[in-house]
Amino acid sequence: MLQKLAASELVLNDDGSVYHLNLLPEDIAGKIMLVGDPDRVPRVSKYFDKVEIKKNKREFYTHTGTLRGERITVMSTGIGTENIDIVMNELDALVNIDLKNKEIKTEKKALQLFRMGTCGSVNPEIEVDNMLVTQNVVGLDGLLHFYQDYNFENEFSKKFLADFPYDKIKPMLYFSQWAEELSGLYADAKYHGNTATFPGFYAPQGRQLRLNALDENFLETLNNLGVSNFEMETSAIYALAKLLGHKAITVNAVIANRRRGEFSADHHQSEKNMIEWVLERIIP
Repeated sequence: MLQKLAASELVLNDDGSVYHLNLLPEDIAGKIMLVGDPDRVPRVSKYFDKVEIKKNKREFYTHTGTLRGERITVMSTGIGTENIDIVMNELDALVNIDLKNKEIKTEKKALQLFRMGTCGSVNPEIEVDNMLVTQNVVGLDGLLHFYQDYNFENEFSKKFLADFPYDKIKPMLYFSQWAEELSGLYADAKYHGNTATFPGFYAPQGRQLRLNALDENFLETLNNLGVSNFEMETSAIYALAKLLGHKAITVNAVIANRRRGEFSADHHQSEKNMIEWVLERIIP
């Protein structure tokens, strides 16, 4: 039996599109590239052979077209896991909910989600201007604790939890990992690692302007716990993908090594290299 959703739970625009993304089911492909910056969307879609859909609302920009005969979508998410919560739920609604009747479909579709971002490294041995694929991720933002039925545990998560020294933050932690089915596409990346997803850019990432961070050695402690890099979205992408039945994998261009105080001399070129590298692998 189909589950009927109340109008207040699945909010739609006047044209029937999902509320924030401003998209209809036919506007997206089965392979979706997720980028944070809206300006990065045209920098990806310029490689498409043809762009057939261009839509936007707020920070959510979407281009859908074809590349080497296959349909593909690139979408901006904006910054942070709170935005990923919107993106993941509304993308799932586009393929797994009958929007007109507001009924959950009995047969579910799995999307392939490829995040491309930038990150900083906490491992002094990781060189900038290279790509790092996230295998395991720890979320320090608490988002998944608002959802029922999410449980994930592996060797990385067990060791991390056992040794994590910050009692105030510990209740917010949750974990996930890549879709192993997609990992072979990125087998030749220079780095594969464990990512921490933070709920902010300043104190959560160890920066101090007029406010003091929790611990000046926070990033070093994370590295000692097995974390290689950090950013602001992957934990929610991976965890919600697992809950909803989608497949997700993240690759980040390393543009900073915080432990060595280094920043990319040309992060725009690093981003360009990453885009071309990913497109060559997800649509050979």
